[in-house]
Amino acid sequence: MEEALGRLAGVGQFFTVSCGDEPAGGGFRTLAELYAGGPPLEGYVGEVGRRMGGADDRVAASTLQFGLAARMWSLGLGALALTGRVPELDPGRVWWRLPEGRSVELWLPDPGSRPGGELGGTVLAHLDGLQETLRRRYRVSAHTLRGNSASGLAGALRELLNRMPGAEPVAVPAVAALLGSGPLAGTGTFVHELGLGVAFVRRSCCLYYRAPGGGLCGDCVLRTRRG
Repeated sequence: MEEALGRLAGVGQFFTVSCGDEPAGGGFRTLAELYAGGPPLEGYVGEVGRRMGGADDRVAASTLQFGLAARMWSLGLGALALTGRVPELDPGRVWWRLPEGRSVELWLPDPGSRPGGELGGTVLAHLDGLQETLRRRYRVSAHTLRGNSASGLAGALRELLNRMPGAEPVAVPAVAALLGSGPLAGTGTFVHELGLGVAFVRRSCCLYYRAPGGGLCGDCVLRTRRG
């Protein structure tokens, strides 16, 4: 699994995770600690809001969750395409740090391995603790968070196919199944056509339009409602 995750780094930033020994510089903490709330999460939300030009905490919290959901889906889906299996992504096993002016960095000391059929359960279980904390602490609705997770999954597939077309026979059916049933069912409309790529229109909004200078994302429900 470690070798496959190393290869995934070439797909893009969201597919990148360090494995094995701790990267230079230190400062890593587990995502379980972040998801529990308290100062680490408050500091991260505050920094996201600052980078968004002064977005309020609710908007920043939604954006934070969207980004982490996309990262988890990217790692799981990419590994599935390469190996037929997915890494262990329990929040207690995944470490993070947020360098000044850069995106969050992830580290998996021991990536482990799970059957490919557990992709959905693995990632959704990972996100459960974070989503519960954000609902309670920042009043981000479950509807919004589910939509963020679904949009992150569709975006991960789109980027994977752009850079690794050979992943299509494995990755597309997996994503279609996840968006068609279970916790992500009803979050949006997913379409994939050979040669045309991936389209997804969600039935919720990530709240980015409320950030200073923000607008509507390409898959936002408000685009169709305003049209």
